[in-house]
Amino acid sequence: MLNVAKIREDFPIFKELPGLIYLDNAATTHKPIQVIEAMREFYSEFNANIHRGLYELSKKATKVYEDAHEKVARFINAYSWDEVIFTKNSTEALNIIAYSLAFKYIKPGDEIVVSVVEHHSNLLPWIKVAEVKNAAVRVVKVNENGHLDYNQLESIVNEKTRIISITHASNVLGAINNIKKIVDIAKKFNALVIIDGAQSVPHLSIDVRDLGIDFLVFSGHKMLGPMGIGVLWGRKQILEELPPVIYGGDMVKNVIINMASDAIISKNIVYNDLPWKFEAGTPNVAAAVGLVEAIRYLNKIGMNNVKEHEKMLLEYTVKLLNETLEDTVNILGPRKIDERVGIISFNIKGIDPHVVASILSLNEIAVRAGFHCAQPLHEFLGFRKGSVRVSFYIYNDRDDVEKFIEVLKQLKR
Repeated sequence: MLNVAKIREDFPIFKELPGLIYLDNAATTHKPIQVIEAMREFYSEFNANIHRGLYELSKKATKVYEDAHEKVARFINAYSWDEVIFTKNSTEALNIIAYSLAFKYIKPGDEIVVSVVEHHSNLLPWIKVAEVKNAAVRVVKVNENGHLDYNQLESIVNEKTRIISITHASNVLGAINNIKKIVDIAKKFNALVIIDGAQSVPHLSIDVRDLGIDFLVFSGHKMLGPMGIGVLWGRKQILEELPPVIYGGDMVKNVIINMASDAIISKNIVYNDLPWKFEAGTPNVAAAVGLVEAIRYLNKIGMNNVKEHEKMLLEYTVKLLNETLEDTVNILGPRKIDERVGIISFNIKGIDPHVVASILSLNEIAVRAGFHCAQPLHEFLGFRKGSVRVSFYIYNDRDDVEKFIEVLKQLKR
């Protein structure tokens, strides 16, 4: 069991707002003082732009930024640090992958496989790529328990399949997909496997080598880190072949253009090495520093302990929801707690989810209501106004759950 009271002492938000019950961690998490201080220290003591600066501040900034890649690589057991590309979030990372693959890899008639549970960030880029490249997007359904239909996936994947892009854990259902099974299906046809880890990396121990995937994305702000930093990991041999999609400073080694009058008649543009080829412009160095501190904090707790703590809260919440609301509550996703991350989406029959969330807010309980950027999933499940989502992290405890349930009791009455 985590010592939640001790953990909360590290989070300034709970000192500022002692009555806050924060259950919106799937959207973003709060930051421990260690992360805040690490970023403050960067800006106060060695703020400078990275690379090419010959003065000491620039050298220090460059070192901490490059070290951040190494530390993230170790966290997910990447093969090397230069496979780690910093982005501003998972959304940007998925867009970079999609458009880079569109330039190099996807041809007319090719197929891209996604699932109905995807966050819009892992759906809309592929729809756009398919439109531009005259390719097709195929969608795998889920069963009544929120599990991916692996039989349908196996029937859809064929020699035309170039990419399978799937969430590791649904941001609505909490359901954890069997990534190794997906990889086995994909590799029969040499399809690339891209995993949206926005809701899994903060909650589970992730090993990209063991999973056998080709790409992984996740966001720092969902795992105690700052907003404005995300990660795109990819296999080095694939990344080296792909073109960048954002151009500017630091992503090139050489730019030579020959002009006649005002026209460019020849050019020689040489891209930079990994990961800089995909990191154009001035990066968010302070956020990278904060992400490293967040990883250090989570490693100290232990990712298995994070998972077990959330499991305890999930079991307790589902039990009280069923006891309190009985047959008036619909809980979305798997019935087995072991098959979830710390997310519960639900609806109370006859009550708009936004009303439920508003009443909880009046009692200083922060949850989220709506489609959670996964409208196709809600439409598929028949919840056309969305759902109420409760999501846990390391600073939540049973008292939070009980206060949340108490408000729902009042709502029922």
